[in-house]
Amino acid sequence: MSIQITGKLSRNKEKKWYTFEWGKAADQRRAAGVFTYTTPKDITQKNHNREAKALLETKRSQLILEQQSIGSAYIPQHRFKSNFFDFYSEFVNNNKRDGNRHLECSLTQFRKFIGKDRLSPMDITENLCKRFRTYLLDTLTGKSPSDYFGAFKRVARSATKEGYFRINPAEDIRSRTNPSKRLKEFLEADEYMKLINTPIINKNVRDAYIVSCFTGMRWCDVEALEWKDIAGDVVVTRIIQRKTGKPVEITMHPVVKMIFENRRKQFPYATGRIFDLPTANGANQSLGKWVKRAKINKYITWHSARLSFSILLQDAHVDTATVALLLGHTSSRFVNETYKRHRPKDQSEHLAKLPKVDWQVSLN
Repeated sequence: MSIQITGKLSRNKEKKWYTFEWGKAADQRRAAGVFTYTTPKDITQKNHNREAKALLETKRSQLILEQQSIGSAYIPQHRFKSNFFDFYSEFVNNNKRDGNRHLECSLTQFRKFIGKDRLSPMDITENLCKRFRTYLLDTLTGKSPSDYFGAFKRVARSATKEGYFRINPAEDIRSRTNPSKRLKEFLEADEYMKLINTPIINKNVRDAYIVSCFTGMRWCDVEALEWKDIAGDVVVTRIIQRKTGKPVEITMHPVVKMIFENRRKQFPYATGRIFDLPTANGANQSLGKWVKRAKINKYITWHSARLSFSILLQDAHVDTATVALLLGHTSSRFVNETYKRHRPKDQSEHLAKLPKVDWQVSLN
């Protein structure tokens, strides 16, 4: 194929910027990102022009090789990354999405697993992929091992299609979850009131956590909440519905509305984020001390607010489809599997529903 180098003068006509063209269609033109001086004033600018023209020829040659290798197993040397971490990082940067950190976290865990800065694609075998899955299961709980290994398989699949592997080394390895042996704690309705009535040093943590308890918002959602997200009696969350592509909107509970009104009175001209919060770890430490001060003998984290929100709604006989919608899920599967009450609130109340038998009479 033939690729032409065309130039266009800048507005002040002091520089000429170059473009590669191999047709008239919209996708048959690419900016070279290289310029030369139209009238070089000194030896430095003359040297720049000479180097720029050499770079243009190199880039044109590389582009020709890229076009000619389409549909073949050959990868031009300038496109091949000898360090697989470079390919992994580029894939993460090009495909990451707001609110979904599985790709980024999978790269972080894979770096920890490998324990060095360089890894040749040739070293990535099916056995190494299995050992990485085992590492995730040994170090993480819940759905994280499955989510992170699934993201890793996505990277391996892309690398295979680009010619790094003849056969995808992770193709036949299934992702697995690692259910936590300890049931996650949550707050009952009366414990909501205990927390609200217990003083805390960091009022930002208090207000943000209570908002999470009454909206089901995650830490990352409430931490990033801005004043522009408040529209009348509705909170526009960062949770995006996959079906509609639009954010989840939650009608404010009176407690949540009061928190925002009080903060607006305190900071009448504030813009940007509503809460000035520490790191997630710092917020959980502050939360732990607050829970202990409220004499709630449970291991409560920020995630407990979202779990409590779901369980208390279900206790009030709200259907799981509605609860799932409020949590930003596309189906009720996660509500039925994860965001549910795993133990009865009052065992004696439920046991009393069993048939009543006169034991003395039955023995006679």
